[in-house]
Amino acid sequence: MKRTFSIILTILALALIAYNATLIDFENPLVGDSLIALIGILASLCAIVLLLIYITSKKIEKKLDED
Repeated sequence: MKRTFSIILTILALALIAYNATLIDFENPLVGDSLIALIGILASLCAIVLLLIYITSKKIEKKLDED
């Protein structure tokens, strides 16, 4: 997976976080659609962490191949 593709996926995950944040009812955040929005935010954050781990592992692999 190329670096630009992972950056695009990260930007999409950030866009999903922003969209889901607009769906949260802050008076009752654990009821109905707000709960689904919170789960979506958590899933997007997990995707970002996984992409950052992948990018870091590719940098390490590249450094090991150069030596």
